[in-house]
Amino acid sequence: MAILGSYGFAVLAANRVKGSAAQVSASYFRAWLAGDVQAMARLVHDPPADFVGRHLSFSQKLHVEAIELRPGPVRSTGRATAEVAFTGTRTLRDLGPWPFAATLRLAVRGRAWKVLWTPETLHPLLRNGGTLDLAEVEGPATELLTSEGDKIPNDSYADAYLDRLRPEFEEEKAGLALVSTVPGQLGQRLLTAQREPKTQRTTLSRPVQAAAARSLDGVENAAIVALRPSSGEVLAVADRLLDNRSAFHDLFPPGSTFKTITAAALLESGLDPAAEVSCPGTYQIPFHRTFDNAEQQDRGTLSFTDAFAHSCNTTFVQEAVTRLRRKDLRETAEQWGFGRPMPTGVGGRCGALEDPQDLDWFGADAIGQGTVVATPLCMATIAAAVQSGTWRPPRLLPAEEVRRVEGFSPPEPVTLDEGIVASLRDMMAAVVDHGTASEAGLPAGVSGKTGTAETEGEPDHGWFIGYRDDLAFCVFVRNGGSARSAALPITARFLNAL
Repeated sequence: MAILGSYGFAVLAANRVKGSAAQVSASYFRAWLAGDVQAMARLVHDPPADFVGRHLSFSQKLHVEAIELRPGPVRSTGRATAEVAFTGTRTLRDLGPWPFAATLRLAVRGRAWKVLWTPETLHPLLRNGGTLDLAEVEGPATELLTSEGDKIPNDSYADAYLDRLRPEFEEEKAGLALVSTVPGQLGQRLLTAQREPKTQRTTLSRPVQAAAARSLDGVENAAIVALRPSSGEVLAVADRLLDNRSAFHDLFPPGSTFKTITAAALLESGLDPAAEVSCPGTYQIPFHRTFDNAEQQDRGTLSFTDAFAHSCNTTFVQEAVTRLRRKDLRETAEQWGFGRPMPTGVGGRCGALEDPQDLDWFGADAIGQGTVVATPLCMATIAAAVQSGTWRPPRLLPAEEVRRVEGFSPPEPVTLDEGIVASLRDMMAAVVDHGTASEAGLPAGVSGKTGTAETEGEPDHGWFIGYRDDLAFCVFVRNGGSARSAALPITARFLNAL
């Protein structure tokens, strides 16, 4: 297409046309660059009533801070028409440079060159009722990290907990997009600006979380919770419990792991760890129900420490009903965390038990059955309290973040009786040395307590709680069978992987 030539100029000059296409287009571009929309309007043939407002609102709503225009040559498109192809760049405050290309059309109207303005002169995407808008878009999700600043291991089985945490850190995560919309079509993003993904460190330890998760590979309906006894930090939570069960929130009978609490109450009552007690295969509370050991095994007379190591139900029922008041068990459990809130960052609770109505229930409570229920998180805190001598509330976030997310401060740590704690450490070491957790493949230095909890009409729950150095843990297998067959093999895989 030829540049407007001498013939066209001659004809227009003969008809006394005012100005030229080159002059008018140059003036229009100068006014546009200067932001003089009124001057632009005077160069337009029959401008719409909202010409000025449309230009101003376009720049305002898109936050245009600057504009560059680069006109090409004037080209003739007919006897009295011309056009100027041009490129430009708008700088948007929130999105940066936004290049575009458009065409300025001109024609002789009323013996003067005028701009033939349409919305696409402002931007070609405004053709046929199109719109351009800024819209908030979902930004990158908060990236939760381990305490070391690493990514959470893949397939960590902690997703349910992490997914609950992320919304607490997404107040400023929204991004912004320039969106083009054509009537009858979905909007199209032209430019997008997103904030850098926000990161938040949790208390999870990468090696501990990885070891916990891998030890549950191929195992359904099980969970591992690991804590740092010296701080209460959750080092790992690998949760494969089915039916939306949660190791932090759902309550299960803890079985013989609760004998740790019963033992603490009996020690406080004056029972010495070395005292001789009886462990018959079956024991009946006078005029009340009968309790059995596993397979009704009769161990005769042995020390209280060994009764704990071999998890003698009959010993614990007999000693509890003869030495303790019914409220003693509940009060000791409360000292060790039962009934306390557990604001971890994703909530949580410990356990509960009632003052028994009769000796039948009291005997059942003493061995972790009856009215006693607890979360795996709760039982991990009990193991941690034995190791450190202090019960501490568990947390999955830094303490200040827990207070912000939960809306209240965690309970204060509770310093436990040094003598009772020292005795419990010896008793839990005996469990692994020659008791119910012996020869289970556990690494050196582990102390713990097994638990097999009966459930009505379903297979037993398998438990093992324990500690090694500054690591405490609870392994729970729901309806998995005995602690020996279900929980201990997982524990051995977990600890040997660290």
